[in-house]
Amino acid sequence: MFDRIQFGQLATALLRVPVPWLFVLTYLAGAGIETLFHRGGFFWDFKMLTPIGCAIFALGAGLAAWGWILFRRARTTRVPGEVSTTLVTTGPYRFTRNPMYVGLSVAYIGEAALQHQIVPIVFLPLTLAYLNRVVIPLEEARLHAAFGAEYERYGNAVRRWF
Repeated sequence: MFDRIQFGQLATALLRVPVPWLFVLTYLAGAGIETLFHRGGFFWDFKMLTPIGCAIFALGAGLAAWGWILFRRARTTRVPGEVSTTLVTTGPYRFTRNPMYVGLSVAYIGEAALQHQIVPIVFLPLTLAYLNRVVIPLEEARLHAAFGAEYERYGNAVRRWF
């Protein structure tokens, strides 16, 4: 098992990996394991799973892109851990403090449905736990340091996820 120092080193190394890539790598690990043990996808007889997955993927990708575009327009960082120059609270940020992560999670589920895969879904909680325990607390600490009471009010008014 990892001790605290090894976990801290692993978390620091993972912080260098862009968050969208964490979703991609986790998905690929699940898809790879599924391919090893079960050739092809599940539920291929359920033909509606493909268009449903496509719609879910598009919804999630759209939400993540919307959040990213708002950050870009505000000329603030889109890199976790970097200091933000603007506190974005409009658009989807009125409902969740992390619409990009919510969108990536929804897109991940949509991709799994589109591909008729189950194992990647089992792996998604690992990515979400890492975001919740390592990435988001770091981001929130930096936002609090940069914006103080304004961020505290925002954090109290808007949920972390949904």
